[in-house]
Order: sequence, then structure tokens, then C-alpha cells
Amino acid sequence: MIRLIVGLGNPGKEYERTRHNAGFWLLERFASASGVALRKDPKFQALVGRHEPTGAWLLEPQGFMNSSGRAVQMLAGFFKIKPEEILVVHDELDFPPGVAKMKQGGGIAGHNGLKDISQRIGSHDYWRLRIGVGKPPADAEGADYVLQRPPAEERAAIDAVIDKALGILPLCLAGDLQTAMHKLHTEEKPPAVKEPEKKEPEKKGLFSSLIGRKK
Repeated sequence: MIRLIVGLGNPGKEYERTRHNAGFWLLERFASASGVALRKDPKFQALVGRHEPTGAWLLEPQGFMNSSGRAVQMLAGFFKIKPEEILVVHDELDFPPGVAKMKQGGGIAGHNGLKDISQRIGSHDYWRLRIGVGKPPADAEGADYVLQRPPAEERAAIDAVIDKALGILPLCLAGDLQTAMHKLHTEEKPPAVKEPEKKEPEKKGLFSSLIGRKK
């Protein structure tokens, strides 16, 4: 069962629309849809809210990305939340916009937010919800790329997959993580379009054909 959902990003107006803030985008939309107010809590150095139906905590660290683990460590420690009860939502360079995947544990793939969380809680066993933002061009650095705003088409694809990911969060909070993963990773097939039946042209009888020729 997930007891803490963490959205990763950088605070401040200059970063709010950048790729690195995909975790914030999802968490804020989930909070809004659930009627959860995210309030600044100096004790945890983060925006914090509680999902009342399940008692789960929503957390947006308000340090910069590379210090995200401090808030996670403090809140998880205070409420005795285990690493396997934490879901971290973050941007993922290895997936194109429009793709999201979930897993437990694994490496950090150079993501500074994950690196700090793993170091501070002393574990890689937390869950990750990875929102694809695409790879940078060959001549661009990943660190610069994630701090840029995606073009409108890419942002629309990211928003669409966030919609899909929002649909699995109730399963995560209920502890049905395997079903949540399966649902997220399964491609939705468009409904089959039924082609209209072709009508055979009416065949005129010999008698009516003969009448039709008379003037």
C-alpha cells in the first residue's frame, strides 16, 4: 500500500513549465482532482497535503531537485513510512512523451532527485512512476534539456499520459500495485469501427425493364 506520493520538480515560476517538473504536474493534478490542498510546511520544507479517504500523504519538496530527499526523509521518518510504501513521480528521459511506466526499485539513471532520495532514506526500494519527456538532441546536455519547456505537441502528449497515470493512483493507494502497473503498461485499443453494410443494387425484373424502354 502506498502511504506517500512524492512529486519531483523545482520550485519557482521560472521552472514550473519545464520538463523536470513533470512530477509536480501530476501531483498537483491529483491533489486538485481529490480536493486536497497542498500547503507549505516549514517542518518538512515542502508542500504537503493529506488524501483523507486513504490517509496517504502528498509531498512536493521545495528545495531544488538535488535536495529532494531531505523532505522525503523527514516526512517518511516522522510518520514511520517504509520505502516500499513510497511512490515517487518524476520525469524520465528514456521514454518519449506520451509514455509512463511504473516499477519498484532499480537504479537512478542519473536523476539527481532519485539519487538524493536513495541516499537519504538508505534504500532504492521505493516505487517510481516515470513520466516520459523524451531524449535530448545529440548536441544537447540532458541537464539543460530538462530545464526547457517542451513544445506544445510534446506537452499535450505528456498531459495525456498523466491523465492515464492519474487513473491508476487509486489502485496504488489501495495496495493493488500489480494491477496498477498492468493497467498503466497496457495499450488501450481504440474501439473497432463497424463499417456500414453495402447494399446490393436493386435488380429490375425483365417486365419492368421492357416497360422502361417504351416511350
